[in-house]
Order: sequence, then structure tokens, then C-alpha cells
Amino acid sequence: MLAFRIAPAVADAFPDTLIALVTVTGLRGRDPWPHTATALEQLEQQLADGTWHPADECDPRIEAWHTAYRSFGSNPRRVRPSVDALGRRLAKRGSLPRINPAVDSYNAVSVRHGLPSGAFDLDHVTGDIDIRPADGTETFTPLGEPGTVENPKPGEIIYADTTGVLTRHWNHRDAHRTRVTEDSTHVAFVLETLHATRDGDLLKVAADELQGLLAPHSEQSAVHYLSPAQPQVTA
Repeated sequence: MLAFRIAPAVADAFPDTLIALVTVTGLRGRDPWPHTATALEQLEQQLADGTWHPADECDPRIEAWHTAYRSFGSNPRRVRPSVDALGRRLAKRGSLPRINPAVDSYNAVSVRHGLPSGAFDLDHVTGDIDIRPADGTETFTPLGEPGTVENPKPGEIIYADTTGVLTRHWNHRDAHRTRVTEDSTHVAFVLETLHATRDGDLLKVAADELQGLLAPHSEQSAVHYLSPAQPQVTA
């Protein structure tokens, strides 16, 4: 068991934050996941038909993250929030990447609802996970770049364990060490909003949808919520 925590500095700066934490054990990433495949295909077809389009930076859900990024010194047009980058890619190419079923599941839910999402292989996490400002001494190795080491700037919001940074710029990019693969079995997925008052119900719908995609391919799943009022959960 490990704890997820929102640091007081983050809670104070972003008091309407709500984070859904969907945890699964016994994940079977090498099985066929037909419901996830269908979810991706439906999004792509709706985009092609013109009946739906992903949220862009003019949407309040994305705009809020751009404002937050600027507040801690990150340029959101250079290092985009994950959902913003994913939506732009979908709008440009007409399709979403196929990585593996677990990653494809949270990508589909993220872009459908305009909410940032990510995931951590908990078997490669050390200690607890804190959402906190960086102090500048931490190290980060980006997903897909195992030979690269970066240092977040002081004040940048990060997910971090006792070894290093798991996600830079809050939700821009995940770390290589805790990436989710087809062989990951114990995983925590996150979905985030900075405006629970406005989008809390949407977040809960998205979390239930993600759990629905994951549950048939895992032994156990659960949904927890982190907020300034509930700054720690154990998963």
C-alpha cells in the first residue's frame, strides 16, 4: 500500500482541484480489450463525421490548465497539458495512437471528456507519491528517453516518489521508469480537474467510464478521490 498526497502548497494555490485515482490489481494487458478498441474507433468516427471534436485551448477545461502552467512558470504552448496535446494530435491526424490497451483506455477517456489523465506502474514506484512543487534538485527521465535526465525548475508542480519525478509540469509528460506496459499488473490511473465546482461531476463520470474499461481485465479495481479537503488516499 502506498499513499497519494496533495502538498499544502498545491492545495492552497489550486483550491478547487479534484483528482480521481483509479487503481487496479491483476491487470491483464495482453488480453484483447474490445471495449477499448470500440471507444477509440467511435471517437475517431465522430471526429470524421463532424459530430464531435476534442477540447482545444479555448475550452475552459484546457484554458484552466494553461493558466495553471503559467502560474508555476511553464509555457503551456511549449509543454502542453497532456489532454491538450492529445486532442491536438487527434484533430490533426484523425486518429489516436495505439500504445497498449491500458494506455489506450485512459487516452480515450481523457480526450472524450477533456480531462488530463496519466498512469503509473506501482510496482516501479518507490515510497509514496506526492503532488508538490519541485525544489529543483529532483531528476526526471522522460517516457521513451531512458538515457535523458532532466531537472524540473523550482516551483514547477510535479508528481514525485522518493526516487524522482513521475510527471513533469503536473501532467505534461510521464516518466520512463513508471510507464505502463502490457506487462504492468498493478497500476494507478489519474484523471484531473482544477475546477471541481464546475467539472466535478464530469470527472466522476470519466472515472467510472475508465474503471468500466479496466475492470473486465483486472482482478480488482477501485476509485478514490484526492482534493484539498481530502489530501491523502491510500491505494
